[in-house]
Amino acid sequence: MFNVLGARFQQKKRTIAFPKREPVLPDRFRGRPEIRRTLCPPDCRICADMCPTDAIRFGADGPAIDLGRCLFCGKCAEDCPKQAIRHTTDYRLAVRNRNDLILKGNEISLAAALKEESLRLFGRSLKLREVSAAGCNACEADVNVLSTIVFDLGRFGIQFVASPRHADGILITGPLSRNMMLALKKTYEAVPDPRIVIAVGACAISGGPFIDLPEIHNGAESACPIDLYVPGCPPHPMTILDGLLRLIRAR
Repeated sequence: MFNVLGARFQQKKRTIAFPKREPVLPDRFRGRPEIRRTLCPPDCRICADMCPTDAIRFGADGPAIDLGRCLFCGKCAEDCPKQAIRHTTDYRLAVRNRNDLILKGNEISLAAALKEESLRLFGRSLKLREVSAAGCNACEADVNVLSTIVFDLGRFGIQFVASPRHADGILITGPLSRNMMLALKKTYEAVPDPRIVIAVGACAISGGPFIDLPEIHNGAESACPIDLYVPGCPPHPMTILDGLLRLIRAR
């Protein structure tokens, strides 16, 4: 017992100071993309042609990146001959509306808080049931790590529960396979009203790398309405945490 207490004393506090203090992320972290339109050649389509999920589209005003489809693989930034696209270290990516994930400039409309009535119910205690709808376990791992001592999700009143009947909402990962459609619908219906739904990762938002395959429903929105979109493949734990806190106005 004394050895355990001694080790704990040496380790000191492990929980990060976020959100009071901004996290320090490595320079190699691939966060919000940035499009420098002045460097983009008018007839160049290299980035769009190589994108595995067709996340980059060109319009009259130049390229736009659908962060809901983006895998953050970095190929567009690597292959652009003019370096018109680059990844910043900005981890803040969660939004409330699907259209807000279409990045045309360098700004993103970050998630707004729930309405006052919902905040009164969930702002101090939010229980979520996690559903892996055929995910690869990458997003699931970054969600699960939020409950560790480093992030300590419970200090914000947010916890994961075993039953949807004990939950205020569901957090969905994975592209929603045909075999998981019924299970997700039943889970959604089992959560008492009012309920919230959070889609985490490119798969849950759009189908990710599996988009348009016959076994895939291209994300959770085909089964239930979404209240919070957290893009990434997988999204960093800080991105998920930031989105959750913005939803309950703790950020």
